[in-house]
This record gives sequence, structure tokens and C-alpha cells, in this order.
Amino acid sequence: MEESRTSHLLKSKVGVRLSKSIRTLKNFKPWQKPKFWSKLSIFLILLMILTTGGITLYISSLDISKLQTPLAQPSFLYDQKDNRISQLSSSRIEPVSGQQIPLIMKNALIAVEDRRFYDHQGVDLRSIARALIRDLKSGDFSEGGSTITQQLAKNFFLVSDKTITRKLKEAAYALKIETVLEKDEILVAYLNQIYFGEGKWGLQNAAQLYFGKSAEKLTLEESALLAGLIKSPNNYSPLRNKEKSLAQRNLVLSLMKEQNYITPAEYEKAIIQPIILKKETTSDLSGQYAPYVDYVIEEAIELIGFTEEQILNGGLQIYTQMDPSVQKAAEDVYKDSSFFPSGKADQIVQSGVVVIDHTTGGIKGLVGYRGEEVYRGFNHATALLRQPGSAFKPLAVYAPALEKGYTPDSGLNDRPLNIDGYAPTNYDNQYRGKVTMQEALRHSMNVPAVWLLNEIGIENGVDYATRSGITLEKEDHVLPLALGGLDKGVSPLQMAQAYGVFANLGVMNKAYAISKITTNDGSVLFQAQPESIKVTTPSVAYMMTLMLQDVVTNGTGKNANLGRPTAGKTGSVELPIDDPQFSGISKGEKDVWFVGYTPELTAAVWMGYDKTDSNHYLTTAGGAEPAEVFREILSRALSATPIVPFEIPQDYIEQNKLSNKMRKWVEDKLNPKDQDSKDEDNEDDKGKGKDKKR
Repeated sequence: MEESRTSHLLKSKVGVRLSKSIRTLKNFKPWQKPKFWSKLSIFLILLMILTTGGITLYISSLDISKLQTPLAQPSFLYDQKDNRISQLSSSRIEPVSGQQIPLIMKNALIAVEDRRFYDHQGVDLRSIARALIRDLKSGDFSEGGSTITQQLAKNFFLVSDKTITRKLKEAAYALKIETVLEKDEILVAYLNQIYFGEGKWGLQNAAQLYFGKSAEKLTLEESALLAGLIKSPNNYSPLRNKEKSLAQRNLVLSLMKEQNYITPAEYEKAIIQPIILKKETTSDLSGQYAPYVDYVIEEAIELIGFTEEQILNGGLQIYTQMDPSVQKAAEDVYKDSSFFPSGKADQIVQSGVVVIDHTTGGIKGLVGYRGEEVYRGFNHATALLRQPGSAFKPLAVYAPALEKGYTPDSGLNDRPLNIDGYAPTNYDNQYRGKVTMQEALRHSMNVPAVWLLNEIGIENGVDYATRSGITLEKEDHVLPLALGGLDKGVSPLQMAQAYGVFANLGVMNKAYAISKITTNDGSVLFQAQPESIKVTTPSVAYMMTLMLQDVVTNGTGKNANLGRPTAGKTGSVELPIDDPQFSGISKGEKDVWFVGYTPELTAAVWMGYDKTDSNHYLTTAGGAEPAEVFREILSRALSATPIVPFEIPQDYIEQNKLSNKMRKWVEDKLNPKDQDSKDEDNEDDKGKGKDKKR
């Protein structure tokens, strides 16, 4: 009974309180109080300030410096006649400036992509509202509504997911971009970055692909076609569907007319024009002359001091000494395996060739490898160091001997030789007693060369080779120097440069590939200073040429004969006999060479395995494939060049005149012709006696 009363009391209290609360809420009308609206206004203003401040702070924190960084500019290479031959770039884009983009192209883009481009500040609220309504209906947020600025922001800074978050970020970036870049700068950045189909990014690449011209030469119809591609490059590509591409182009033209970018007359004239494509009529220079280009990059980095980034993306104009006819001849020969020894399944016979103009030092052609092209792969023409074998004899023995007064007719010892334990043998293991210098060189005899180096002194051989640009080690100051037995070796480039001394009458012009490097606007960053060094006299150089011509005509270098004045020397390096892995191999070579020249060009060819072992060695000689490659490259390169003889230097002529005068004087003294008949009879008897004595 008591509990029931208590419960009833509690319920009545709760009911009273609840009734009061309901009455209070019903009577609560704050908007009827004068201070309510002023407080609400302050709150909303504060909220707006905080929101706006937050958005402003967020937008200002966005980093768009990437947009302001200059786009990677491709560098271009030029040949000896300043013709553009190759393009270098690490970017898929070849950018163009605002001045290079026709106004009609910019207008076409605006007409189809963002007609209110000049009226908004990066975000077009009208377009967004229309797109948002359609997105809410479809539920997939696939509609556009993005301005050109927003599209630029998406391409540069955002992933392409279709979410509200991404679109909000896109708008924020667009607002930031508009505060930093001018409208025209935005258009240029957009056109340089957008995809135009067929793997081509940027307006310049698209113009070259579809119309075979640079962007600055685009016509109204071509500009409209490219602008129409942007929405769906694959669908509207004129290379895939000309009808769709034509319809889309004409749609853009109609929009341009509607927005007063073109007159009705211009529109009528443009829509009846057919699509005329000139796909890739301007050749893509990327990858052209790769072997030579690789060395140019190497020279620019190692010898001049540029970085690879500068070379690939700095818009450099690199002028070279390359002769396309020489380079093409070399590349074509190196692609034909019939000119090279057969290799093994796991390793081909490698090779390198360099061709220089000995009168200037300019490298006219170069191939540094065989097989698959590898960007900046190992260059066997310039970086390789191998023993040159008998190709070194003219540099270490015969030229310095001529300087010491020897002549091609001087007699040399060709008998078994042992000097302090060093006992060289001839290639055929035969000895001929005494031979002339000419004979020794013609048949590449080893013993006479070593004997002669010992006679003139090793240091004289070292001195001449060093003057010729060959770097020698302390270990090379020994008699094996005569046979090219060097500690580290030489490169084909060094050998060609050294032989160029003979071809250039005693003067060595240091080899180089790069003549000049400039910026895009022509400012010179590097200018080559060709270096000429007098190594020997013209007479000595010419005597070497006469002897080396004999090697090609009658000796080991017959396969190098071009049918025009040609001089040169073979070189073969036998397998090391002290290496046990080669025991039992009776005939094998590690390296084979041919180095030679004509009055116009000097070239050096090397062949061998990268890794020589008992399964990978050569069974040929320098007079075989290397000489044939030399002949094939130079005969192709010089096919249109008139045949001329080697120049005879004046000092050689004078020396021979003196020699002839002395000979005539001696003969006149021994055989006087102005005696009377009696005296003549007596003199005849004396003469006969003297003749017998001689």
C-alpha cells in the first residue's frame, strides 16, 4: 500500500516536470529576441572566416612549382655540315613556346574544352553545377565540368580516380594555378602536356605525327582536328577512323564559329577541306647514329664537363665532326656478320672501328660494338685497351728508326736473337739472315723489329709512341714494345690518331667529335680548340707512308687494298703461352687489328672476344677480317671522292735531290766523260777494275 503511494507520487512529479519542459520549448522563440540575430550573424561570419581562411591556407600550401619548372628540352646533334642528325631526350615531350603555338590552335582548344576560359579564375561554377547534377543522377561521377586549368592540375598533380575528393583537390589546385600563371601560360603548359593519341604527348609531337610539320605551321583545319582529339584520342584518331575524326573536327569548327573565333566564311571554307595526313614525313631523329651519339655523350661528360641531365634535357645544340656517309658505311658494315669471324652461341666476336680526318682530328665515323644496341654500352672503339701486336711496329720501331737516319733500304738482322733472355721468333718460325726494313715491315717480321729497337734504343721507341699520343706504362719500357706487347694496351681511337701522323706529314691533330655546343638561342657554351702537335718531319712521315703502302700492295695488308692510294699495317696478338688454359692450342689469337689510311681518312679496326678463354679465341689474323672491314668501310665512304695520291713533302724531294746529286757526282768522278780517247781507254781499264772491286 505504501509502495503504491510512493510510486504514484514519483510519476506525478515526473509528469509535472515533463509538462513544464514541453511548455518551455513551445514558448522558446529566440528569433523573437533582439540579440539573437546579432549573435547568429557574428557566428556565421566567424564560421565563414574560418572556413575561407582554412580553404585559402590549404590552397596557398599547395606546391605547383613543378608547373613553373621549364619542361625538359631535347638536345639535337648536327653533323660536320651543320645538318641536324639526331635527337637526345629523356622526356616523351618536345615542348614549344607560346610564340610557337598559333593563336588559331589556342582558340580551337578553348572553343571545345573551356569556352569561359577567360571569364573564370580556374573553376567554372556554372559548368560544375551542370556536371554535378548529371553526376548525382548517374551516380558514377563521370561527367566533366573541368576547366582547362583543372585538367592541367589533374594531369600534373592528381591521380585519375573519379571521386568527389579528387575533384575538390582539382579545383583547389586550379585556383592556385590561376594565381600564379597567366592565362596564356596555362594554355601553353596544357598543350605541351596533353595526350594526342598514337603514343604522342604534347602539341609538337602530335603536329609532327599527323601532319609532318612543326606546331607553329598548323592551319585552321589541322588545329581543329588536334583540338578535337583531346576528348577521346583513340576514338577520334585520323589514323584509325577518318570519318569520326572529320566529324569531330567539323564540330570544333562549328564551335569556333559560334564563339566568333572564325567567320562564317572561314567556317564554310574549312569544313569542306579533306583531312590530309603526312604521317612522320619529318623523320624521328631519336636513336639515329646511336654508336656515334653514345661517344658524343661520353665526350661531353668526360672531357668537357656537362652532365647527362644537361645533355638529355637541356635543349643543347651539339655540333659534331660526323660525316653521315662515313658513319652510315661503318654502321652498315657492322650490321653484316659476313665481314666478321664466326663467334660462339654465348659470345659474339666483338669489334670497334673509328675513322678520323687526320687533317683536322675530327672523328668522322665510329662504331663501338656489334650486336644489340645498348645505350652508352661499352665502347670498343674508344674505351677498349688491348695489345696492338705488330700494328705497333711503325710507332715503336720504324718511325723512330727513320728519325735516327735509317732508310727503308737499311739492312736489318733476321737471325735467331736472344737479348737478356728475350728471344722473339717470326710468325712462320723462319729466318732470312739479313733483310731490308721495307721487307721486314712488308711481311711483319718480328725478329728484325726487336733487333732494330734494341739498336736505336728502347727509350727512342717509347719517346716516339708517346709523342704520337700513346700512353705507356713503366712496364712498357722493354723490348716486347717492338711487337706491341703493352701492359695495358691501346684503343682503336688512339691507334687511328697515331697513324694519322703519317698521313698528315708528321703532324698529329688530336681526335675529337664535338665542335661546338650552344643553347637553343645560339649562345655558345663550348667551342672546340683543335690541337695540332708536330710529331716528326714530313720526310719521315712520307717514308713511313711509302713503306705502309707496300704492306697493302705486296704484304700482309693486301685485303685492305681499296684500289686507290692506301697504307696500313696488320696486327695479331697470340694467346699467352704461359697461361695453362691455352696449352695444346697450336694457333690462336687474342686480338687482331688493322690500322690504315688514305690521303683523306685514317681508320683503326679491332676484333676479339670480350672474354678470351680456351673456348673463345680467334683463329684469324689482322690481314683477314679487320683488313676487309677497313676496306669495305672506306671504299663505301669514299666512293664519290676523286682518287688522289699521297702528298709528297718538299723536304723529302729536297733530300732525294741531294742524294741524286751526290750519286751523280760520284758516278762522274768514277766515270769521267770529258777525257780524250787515249785517256778514255786507260780510264776504262781503271773503271773496270774499280767496278770489280765494288
